[in-house]
Amino acid sequence: MTTVLLADDNIYMRNLLKRILIESGYDVAGEASNGNEAIDQYLRLQPEILLLDIVMNEGKVAKTGLDALKTIMEKDPQAKVIICSALDENNLINEAMKAGAKAFVIKPFEPEKLLEALAMCTDLRVLTELGNIGAGRAATVLS
Repeated sequence: MTTVLLADDNIYMRNLLKRILIESGYDVAGEASNGNEAIDQYLRLQPEILLLDIVMNEGKVAKTGLDALKTIMEKDPQAKVIICSALDENNLINEAMKAGAKAFVIKPFEPEKLLEALAMCTDLRVLTELGNIGAGRAATVLS
C-alpha cells in the first residue's frame, strides 16, 4: 500500500484528501498544517508521496509550501511531491516543477485528476525499483 503525507493548512481540505486517498487504497501516513510540519513529518515518516499545498501558514523555516518543497528536495532528491494548490499561476507551477515537484494538481480538483497524479508517482517508484533490480543483476553478471 502506497503511503502518502498530506500537507495543507486547511483541515477541510486535509479531510477531503484523506477520504479520497483511503477510499482509493492509499495509506495516509500523516498530516501537516504548515511547511515546517511538512518537512519534519516527511523526514520522520518517509512517505512514498507527499501532497503539498503552496500557500500555508508560515513557520520558522518554511514560509510557504514552495520553501518546504525546496528543503525536502535538498534532503531527499528522490522525493515524490505533488503540489495541490488553488494558485493557478504558470510561474508558480513552473517554479514548483523546477524545484522537483512531480505533478501540480489545481484546486478545486476532480478526484480522478488527483488519482492520476498519484498513480504516475507510484509508477515512477515501480520503474525505479525495476531499474535498481536490473542494475543489481547486471553488476552480478559482470562480477
